[in-house]
Amino acid sequence: MTVILLVEDNELNRDMLSRRLTRKGFIVEIACDGAAAIERANALHPDLILMDIGLPVIDGFDATRRLKDDPQTQAIPVIALTAHAMMQDREACLSAGCDDFDTKPIELPRLLEKINLLLERSAS
Repeated sequence: MTVILLVEDNELNRDMLSRRLTRKGFIVEIACDGAAAIERANALHPDLILMDIGLPVIDGFDATRRLKDDPQTQAIPVIALTAHAMMQDREACLSAGCDDFDTKPIELPRLLEKINLLLERSAS
């Protein structure tokens, strides 16, 4: 089974997305802030991380940078999730080390395409 670490501080967003991903057959683990995301990623070695950018403690940019700088977690694909949809927001996420970017509100079919593409890439 594919394990996704969902990093989201908003309880409603977290619950909705985790339920939808679970129904699609993924195992969903949760972190509510950037520091917890780093800790959980090191403990779980998930197949993919969905990283909210606007997080408490450590924001999603810094958490992603730290994960990508660590040899233990640098190969885990990270998709940034943010309500900011401007081109410079996408570029900032990619510059921080995210492998892809998606906007909120989440459109599940679009997000699933990105998840599956990154999982295929990381498997090869």
